[in-house]
Amino acid sequence: MKERVLVVDDNQEIIDLLQDILESEGFQISSAESGTQALALLREGLQPDLILLDIMMPNMSGYELCAQIRREWEMPILFLSAKGKAVDKVVGLEIGADDYITKPFDAEELLARIRAHLRRYERLRHNSQAADKEQEGTSAITVQKFKGLEIHKETYTVYVDGEKVELSTKEFQLLTFLAEHPGIVFTREQIYDRVWGYGYGSLNTVTVHIKNLREKLEKNHTFIKTQWGTGYVFIGEKV
Repeated sequence: MKERVLVVDDNQEIIDLLQDILESEGFQISSAESGTQALALLREGLQPDLILLDIMMPNMSGYELCAQIRREWEMPILFLSAKGKAVDKVVGLEIGADDYITKPFDAEELLARIRAHLRRYERLRHNSQAADKEQEGTSAITVQKFKGLEIHKETYTVYVDGEKVELSTKEFQLLTFLAEHPGIVFTREQIYDRVWGYGYGSLNTVTVHIKNLREKLEKNHTFIKTQWGTGYVFIGEKV
């Protein structure tokens, strides 16, 4: 089955260009010229495997749309925008996007990033389905336990002091990776390679996700320590 990409952009020329590029590579394309139209398509049952999203659109910005989508869906979101400042990228990643590509873009790089995100999303869905089947036959769940923190790997859930904390898929994957290697300092490059799994993108992605994790997890504890000039290390105390 062909993978479907939803393109959200108020510029019809950009939609047409992306449609030509993606359909020539075997993708199915759906499009929307506004955030409200995109939300309507999703709520009517459209199930894209990935969303390409512009930022500067009338009525509802790409940032607002991304935040809305993240409340209900988990598919990869890639911003494709003419706004190229670092702060724009940081904001986009903070509100839940998986990647940020600036216009004008290189078609081959765009395709490489799309394929990389789709591979990771498919692995995530496969692992989730396998976990559901496993839970149907057994009550055993793999849990990493630290002082004040529990990570339930099969169900993608995290508890701090007994209370469930909502994490995005990427935040959970990042936390799990660090927690599986306690005491080991990883550079941003190493984390990006191991968690995101491909060679494209800004290392600010790692910084932003670490920041978000700390804000959600570390009100009364410290689990992730910055090793200045090097990277990050998980320091949770195992129980």
